[in-house]
Amino acid sequence: MSEVASPEPGCIFCAIASGDAVASVVYEDETVLAFMALHPVVRGHLLVVPREHAVGLEDLDSTTSAHVWSVGHEMARVLRRSGIRCDGINVFLCDGEVAFQTVFHFHLHVIPRHAGDGWTIMPDEVERDRGLLDSDARVIRDALMAVSEPGE
Repeated sequence: MSEVASPEPGCIFCAIASGDAVASVVYEDETVLAFMALHPVVRGHLLVVPREHAVGLEDLDSTTSAHVWSVGHEMARVLRRSGIRCDGINVFLCDGEVAFQTVFHFHLHVIPRHAGDGWTIMPDEVERDRGLLDSDARVIRDALMAVSEPGE
């Protein structure tokens, strides 16, 4: 395994990336590792983790981010072809404590799914008024323009 460029003391994913903690690794390269979740929601639940410590999306550079998602995509494809029962896939990201992030090192969940597997995500869906959706879209477009300006 390659060494992590800047491990965060006490971070279990940094310890796994540096070889100081054990994991059931499925894939690794210079930038990321994919390994079995220690507390899987279903059999085959994988995590794709950058070797470089980053807490969340804001801390992840765009090249590493693209690679994490690319490896996550490949892991989803591989899960469908593996001997693990898989009729669908959830690719799941928890970014921040209020979004259910519990390990504060960026990680992408790749979760194989099949009917009756026992794991659900069932939000209460409420349709939003078109005027409110248009207003929210305008706020987000304005922010997009602001972060695209030089110096941001």
